[in-house]
Parts: sequence; structure tokens; C-alpha cells
Amino acid sequence: MKKRFNTITTALISCLVLLCACAPTETTVELICTTDIHGSLFPYNYITGQPTKHSLAQVATYIEQVRDTSDNVILVDAGDMLQGTPAVYYYNFVDTVSNHVLADIYNYMQYDAVCVGNHDIETGHNVYDKVFAQMKMPVLAGNAIYKDSGDPYFKPYTIIERGGRRIAIIGLITPHIPFWLQEKYWEGMDFEDMIESAQKWMDYVKKNEKPDAVIGLFHSGYDYTYGNQTADTYKNENASLLVGERVEGFDCIIIGHDHRYYTPMLTSPSGHKLPLVDTGTAAHKLGHLTLHFNGNERPKIDVRTVVAEDLKPSDKYMAEFEPQEKAIREYSSQIVGTIKEDIYSNKALFGSCKFMDILHRTMMKHAEADISFTAPLRLNANIEKGDLTVGDMFNLYKFENTLNSIRMTGDEVRRYLEYSYNKWISNPSETGHILLLDEQNRIKHEFFNFDAAAGIRYTVNPFKPFGERVEILSMMNGAPFDLKKTYIIAINSYRFNGGGGHLTQGLGWSKEEIDKRLVKCILKDLRGLTLEDLQEKEDIEIPSYKNWKFVPESSVKAYIEIDNELIKKE
Repeated sequence: MKKRFNTITTALISCLVLLCACAPTETTVELICTTDIHGSLFPYNYITGQPTKHSLAQVATYIEQVRDTSDNVILVDAGDMLQGTPAVYYYNFVDTVSNHVLADIYNYMQYDAVCVGNHDIETGHNVYDKVFAQMKMPVLAGNAIYKDSGDPYFKPYTIIERGGRRIAIIGLITPHIPFWLQEKYWEGMDFEDMIESAQKWMDYVKKNEKPDAVIGLFHSGYDYTYGNQTADTYKNENASLLVGERVEGFDCIIIGHDHRYYTPMLTSPSGHKLPLVDTGTAAHKLGHLTLHFNGNERPKIDVRTVVAEDLKPSDKYMAEFEPQEKAIREYSSQIVGTIKEDIYSNKALFGSCKFMDILHRTMMKHAEADISFTAPLRLNANIEKGDLTVGDMFNLYKFENTLNSIRMTGDEVRRYLEYSYNKWISNPSETGHILLLDEQNRIKHEFFNFDAAAGIRYTVNPFKPFGERVEILSMMNGAPFDLKKTYIIAINSYRFNGGGGHLTQGLGWSKEEIDKRLVKCILKDLRGLTLEDLQEKEDIEIPSYKNWKFVPESSVKAYIEIDNELIKKE
């Protein structure tokens, strides 16, 4: 009997030891996140020719420090890597033979996962397919699918194991890409609604992978009301908040796209609290999330934001990529020609200005258009007189938009401008400002949607109500302007695809109607076209159209002075 008792006791002890060995223990995982790097790879501004205090070189320093103290580190990025500075443009479109510097850097920094951004898609299949193939980490966007099969074009998720824990990362991209980019950029793909796709992949991951935690890595913003959308808008551009509140199972969500800084707590359908983290743009900041695992409980997560300006660039990083950085600097410093005066982008908010006239001239010339519409892409950009460099061109035009021409009646031109200025101006007699500002006295809407026109002469009276502010006087050459006549209009690809709502909301056009109006599509980016035009003469002649202004001039002058000082602080 005693022998039997000892045998049972030994068996029970063995089982207990085995159970203890298998039971989850306390573990801490450090999750570092970046987003919307937009080509900020080195601590140098290739536009101004000055050092900067923010770039992936500073981020690399922080990663080195964290990895020195922990073996359980995960590094992720939420997209928009391939556009924004000469550093990536050079390897996207100039040196297309060498390995892409972005892939080399992300491999060197040992990113564990990246999400695809809309501006990555904007570079075109030839670029992003090549670069993502060179990256050694999973490239995620579960709702970007093959149009013919419905299978994911990129990976929908990845599983990362740290400290004995299985952590799932589900990646999603904003589904609004077809509204901004022509199909040639995303040919063969379609984009599912984020909420539906998140639920699909959450169900799959929970069933098949049994993760200890699920992280959302989304290139999609926080404000789902942007562009007059609602919480129930199908394929909402900025659905990150909605996913967290409607799809059960996420432990935290890392987002990008809107270039804002957010760290709010969301509430899932079951009442679980989870952090959402957005660290802005251009490596000014990065996020550090500490995941505390204890047994089978969901992890508790601490969130902090790290300011890159507090860090020095990594010496190891800079030494590793010295040849690539030298090649980029040589490219961006190439002289295009010389200009004889300073030009400023902020003047575009208050009237016709030379900064914008350079772009208008290129657009009308290459699109063979009567009229052009364009907006400032940088608010306080200036190009000083003297040598104009390739780097300056990125100050002049920030994005890789291409050029389209469409047909539009004179009355549609007027209505288009009414819509644009309604996003832009207020009644000074009521607000004390000519610009439409928010409660913090900052510009309320995105200034890159403030389209003004060239090719026509017109005035804008901010004291009048919407619909009566714009008066078109004539064509710029003095010919009459006819509201019933059809004109050829030059616009960029973002606007053509519905960006800003000028065509879809302002004119009420459907996508089918926009396509019917298309006259010409020029595939080269507007910056490149402008660069070619300016290189034609060593001494660059800057056009000065002086074709529109606010009126009455005596009444608006004081308001312009007030608001001009305000926007210098933006």
C-alpha cells in the first residue's frame, strides 16, 4: 500500500512540475514603432542644405539603446516610407540599379514588420514591388487584395515570438487609394473596407495562430469624419479608431497617415481598454510600448513617446550608409539654374504669387490646357535667389503627383473655385480673419487643398456668401471668359482622383463622370516636369501672372497682414 502511495505521489509531483513548466510566466516585450518617415533617412535636409535633428539615424540610436537592455524587442513601421525627400526619390527614379537605400536601412535596423502606405503605392509597381522584395521583414496590408482572386497582395499578418510569447501583427492600409491614384499605380489590386478586413483576419489569427497578443499596424488616420465621411462610410479613409472600437481582440493599435500625434485609449466591444499610438511624421518622434505579460491574461501596456531631437545620430548607422548618403547629397545639390529673387509659398494664400506661377506654367504647358488649378504643398516654404538646386525642387513640389487634363465648362470652373475658397477663407467682418481658422487660430483645413487658378483673371470677395465670392473677369490673355464654353483644365493626379473633393463634392461628379472628362494623362511627376522646364535656360525666368486677388483691396489689406503673421507660426 505504501509503495502504491509513493508511486501516485511521484506521478502527481511530476504532473505538477510539468504544468508549472508549461504555464505562461511574467514577460516584458518592448515594442518600438515609427510611421510616415517620408524619406527622412539621414540627419540632413537636402532641400535647405542644413543638418536636422530628426531622422532614422536618431531612431537607430534609440533602438541600439533598447536592444542593449532587452532581448525582447520588436520594431515596426506603419508606412509611407518611399516618398518625401531626395533620399528616396534618388533611389526610386534616378539610381534604379543599386539596391534601394530604404531597403538596406530597414534591413540593417532589423525591422520586424512594416505596413504599406498610400504614398508607397504612389511610387508605382516598378518601385514598390522591387523595394519590398529587397526587404527581409514581412510587408503587411491585409486589405490590399488581388482583384481577380481576392487573395492578399501583401502579407495580411505576421507572428513574432519574443520571450516565449506569440505576438500577432495585423497590417491594414487606407482603402481610399483609388480615390487619389490612377489605377496604373495599383493595377491588379483592390482595397477592402478596413473594418471588414480586420474582422476577417482577427478571426483567422485567433483560430489558427493562438497568439498571446494582437497588434494592429495600420496606415490609416484617426479622424473618421475627415472629408465629410461618417462612422458608417464604407471604405472610410481613416478607420483606425473604428476598427479598435468595433473589432474585438486587438491589444493595441499603431497607426499613421494623418501626421498627427495621438495616444488615446480606445474601448473594444467587450469593454477592454487598448491604446492607439500615432507618432506623427518624418521621425520627429517614435513610440515605445512596453507589453507586460502575466500568465494567460491580456498584456498590460505602457505607452511613451520618444522625441528624436533628444538623441544623437547613430555613428554606426552613419558609417554603414556613408556612400549612399554621399550620392544623395551630390544629386540634390546639382544646380538647375539661377533665380534673381526670393519666392515664398505662403503668399499663395493671399493672392497670385510667383511660387505657384512656376507650377501653373508647367501644368498648362504640358497638359496643353487653358486653365490650371493647383495649391501650395508646403505652407512656409521659400526658395532664395541665386543657384536653384534639385533639392529646391522638393521645396517647390512635395509629392510625386502626375498631371492630367480634363474638360470643364466655364460655370464648372467658377463652382470649382467657390468650393476651394470655401475651405480656405472666412468672412473677416464676422471672424476678424480672412483665413478660415479653428479654435486654436490655426488653419482649419488642409492647405494643400486650397486650389487657385491660372489662365483666367478673377477676384475673390470674402465678405460675400459662398457661391458669390468668385468673379471671373476674363482669360489671362484678355479674351472673354464664357460660363457656357468648354475649357481644357490642368490638375494633378491627386485632384483628378477625387482628392480634396473638388470634383466629387464641389461639382458633384461621380468617378465615371470624372473619367469621361479626361483628355490627357501625363505619367511623369510634376516635379520632374517642372525641373525639365527650368533647366532649359541657365537664368531662370519666373512668371508673374498677377491674375487673382482678394477684394475690396482696401478692406482686406489689414486682415491679410494679421493672418500672414499667424501662418508663419504653423
